[in-house]
Amino acid sequence: MSTTVANLSPLSPAQGPDPDGAWWDLHIVASPAQEDQIFWRLESFGCQGMASQAYGEDRISIHAYLPWFRATLLDLAALALRLRQDALVAGQPLPKLRWERIEAEDWSNSWKQHWQPEPVGDKLLICPAWLDPPPHPGRLLVRLDPGMAFGTGTHPTTQLCLEALEMRLGGGTGGVTVADVGCGSGILSVAAALLGAKRVYAVDIDPLAVQATLQNRDLNGLTDRIVVAKGSLEHIPEMVDGLVCNILTDVILDMIPQFGLVVKKGGWLILSGILIEQAKLVAEMLEANEWVVAALWRRGEWCCLNARTT
Repeated sequence: MSTTVANLSPLSPAQGPDPDGAWWDLHIVASPAQEDQIFWRLESFGCQGMASQAYGEDRISIHAYLPWFRATLLDLAALALRLRQDALVAGQPLPKLRWERIEAEDWSNSWKQHWQPEPVGDKLLICPAWLDPPPHPGRLLVRLDPGMAFGTGTHPTTQLCLEALEMRLGGGTGGVTVADVGCGSGILSVAAALLGAKRVYAVDIDPLAVQATLQNRDLNGLTDRIVVAKGSLEHIPEMVDGLVCNILTDVILDMIPQFGLVVKKGGWLILSGILIEQAKLVAEMLEANEWVVAALWRRGEWCCLNARTT
C-alpha cells in the first residue's frame, strides 16, 4: 500500500458555530479518476476538511469532515446517491460511502495523522509545522501549516511544481523574481524563496489562502522575501523572471493571454493542476500566445507544463 495525502483543508471546530459539537467523518472508497469530482461534490455538500490516500494504482480512500449539525442521515444518504450518479455518468466504478460521528476533540487531530514529513525532489523536505523535523542533511526545510488552504506538498501537482522550481532555481539563478499565482498555502512561494529567488510575489483570490501564505512565510523566516496580496495577475507589481501556477485548468486557460504582461521576455512558466487529457489544450493555448512548451512532466493522472517565451 502506498499512501499519499492528496488534499488537506482543515477547519478547527473552534472556528465553527458550534465549537463543542460533534463531526461527521465521511469515508469514501473510489477509483483515482473520480478524485476531483468527489472533492468537488464534498465541498459543495459543505465538508470543511478532506484527505485522500492512494492504495496502489486503482483505489483511493477519501476522508471528509462535516459539522454534525449540518447533515442528517437522509442528507448523507442523498450524498451517497449523488456520488453513485456521478460515477455512472462518467463510466467509473461505483464509490462506496460510509460515515460515523466523531467528537470535536477527536476531529481536531484526525486529519493530521495522515501527514508526515516528506522529501520532495533532491533538495526539499516538507514538514508539518506541529512536528519536529527529522534529520535532513542536504535538504531545505519547508515548515508548513496549510490552515484551510490547498497545498501540503503531497499532491502530485504540487510535487511536480516543487521539482520544476528546483530545476529552475537550483543552478545558481538565485537572483530571479517569481510570481506564485493561486498561492494556496504558500508552499510554492516558500520553496522558491528557499531555493534562492530574491523576491516572490504570492497572490490568491481566497482570503484564507492569503492568511495561510502569510503565516507560512513568517514561519519559515521569509518575511522580507515573499510579498503576499489578495488578488491575481494584476496585483503583481513588477515583471518577473518566472511564474508558477497550480490551479484548475480552466482558470489557467483564461489567464494565459495575460502571462506575457507579467513575465519578462526570456522568462518561464510552471503550470500544473492539469490532467493528462487536458495537456494538449493548454499547450495549444500557450503556443497561440507565443510560449514554447519545453517539457511535460507526468505523475499519475496529472501533468506539469514547463514553458518559456519565444
